[in-house]
Amino acid sequence: MEFSDKMDLENERVLKLIFPDGVPENLRGNPELDNYLSKLGTCKVEQLKKEQTRLADEARSILEQTQDLAISNYKTFITTAENSRSIFSEFLRTEEQLATLVGQLPALSERCEGFLKDSAELSEQRRLNSITLQKNAQLLEVLELPQLMERCIREGRYEEALELAAYATRLGQHQGHIPVVKSIVRSVEALWHTMLVQLVAQLRTDLQLPKCLQIVGYLRRMQAFGDNELRLKFLQARDAWLNSCLEAIPKSDAQQHLIKTIEITRINLFNIITQYRAIFPEDEPASKVAQAPLKPLQGVSCNGDRLFQAWLHNKINAFLETLQRDLQLGVGSVETVLGQCMYFGLSFSRVGADFRALMAPIFVDVIRRRFEASVDEVNVQFERELDRFTLINKVALHLHSRKQVDPDQESFAPPETLLDFYPLAALCNGYLGALNELRLCAPLALATDVARCLERSLHLAAQRVLAFYRQEQQAFAGSEREAFIRLCSCLAYDLVPYVQRCIHGVFSPQALTVHLGISLLQLEQQQLTYLQQARILEPLKHLLPTKVLVQSQVQASEVPSAEAKPSAASAVAAEG
Repeated sequence: MEFSDKMDLENERVLKLIFPDGVPENLRGNPELDNYLSKLGTCKVEQLKKEQTRLADEARSILEQTQDLAISNYKTFITTAENSRSIFSEFLRTEEQLATLVGQLPALSERCEGFLKDSAELSEQRRLNSITLQKNAQLLEVLELPQLMERCIREGRYEEALELAAYATRLGQHQGHIPVVKSIVRSVEALWHTMLVQLVAQLRTDLQLPKCLQIVGYLRRMQAFGDNELRLKFLQARDAWLNSCLEAIPKSDAQQHLIKTIEITRINLFNIITQYRAIFPEDEPASKVAQAPLKPLQGVSCNGDRLFQAWLHNKINAFLETLQRDLQLGVGSVETVLGQCMYFGLSFSRVGADFRALMAPIFVDVIRRRFEASVDEVNVQFERELDRFTLINKVALHLHSRKQVDPDQESFAPPETLLDFYPLAALCNGYLGALNELRLCAPLALATDVARCLERSLHLAAQRVLAFYRQEQQAFAGSEREAFIRLCSCLAYDLVPYVQRCIHGVFSPQALTVHLGISLLQLEQQQLTYLQQARILEPLKHLLPTKVLVQSQVQASEVPSAEAKPSAASAVAAEG
């Protein structure tokens, strides 16, 4: 180690001697220089003196050799030079390209980093796609939830549709942040509302109790309505269906429309009440509620019952309006309609809604109006017949037909004396037609009204007979005056008592006393169903002989009781 250091020191000294201005650049680091310096270090002085000459000779020899070599191998030198020049130019171009490459390396690095990032994302997506492919069946089940629920709703499989809706709700609660899941949940919610509308619409159709229970069960599970809202929706839907059934009834024939309305209302309304009470049963019996302590109003337990009662009251009122309207339009057989209506009201007593008492005034009013209209027609007919009537050549054919008989044996045959005077006979026939029509359905509540109506009609007939007398009296001959007196006597002593007997034939005094709880004497004193003959005959009292007036007072106090009994329909209406 010390020897090498010593040699280096000597070489440096030699270099300073040889190159006082410093070692040229081309010789620095050349290993031959070190070897040559070591060789010079071993030479003697004489050799050193000759070294310059030797070097010059060697350089000249090398130059000559080089020249000879170049001359003998000039082609090679030319090729080498050209190759060197070409290599140099290539090196320059390579250097330029390398410089360009170095300038583009940062962008390439950035792109490589972006590629690495994109490739990582693509790799992640590929992994997710692989997982998606593996879970394809489960994903299809989730994606097809809306279509599956729509199919279930369309085919009426509401149980499965509710399960699918519940599953979609749970899925939205756990995975609602996923857009696809959110879209599925929205679609299922829209179908849920469609199912709700469809279930409510089914309540507007003809349903039996099991189907109603099933539909309301689905609505309860959907929890779309509260208890009172569900009751209201149920009643609205069933009411719409009942109204549609009633509107479908033809209205051309009032009686057929009314009979069909009674039948449809009775059957369907009873079914709706049964369905409502089965679907919404009372929570506690009335006895337990009565014994329970008072609590503040909550607006829940009682509103449902009040709602149902109000709806039922509304439907009964609607039926009563229809009944009154159709009866006013005119029906052929009131007793038939009355019987069906009473059966209708009686059947509803099983559900605590007996409304027969509400129908009785309607029938009573309609029967009264029809009877009054019939009597008005009789009055008009009597006036026309009296205008055409004449007393000329009127012979007494039934002079001795009026005779006293036992009241209990009197029949309801009209007096034969009326045949002498056609207007009185027509008036009597008109009364009999109206009473016969009334007798088929004669409510006891109309007994007084019928008596007063006939009393007014007879009083009007007496006034018209008086007007006839004032118009024709100046032209009366003796026979005509006697005929007119017989006309007045026939009206006063044959027609009026006969009409009284017919009234008691329709409204038996015994039935009235039982119904009113009074005696026959009180019935007569109150003038119930009794004609006031003095008022009726007041226009003709100055034309009747005095003895006849006395006899009329006796007959008025001895009017026999009727043999006929009121019909069953009249008794039912009177009780109503």
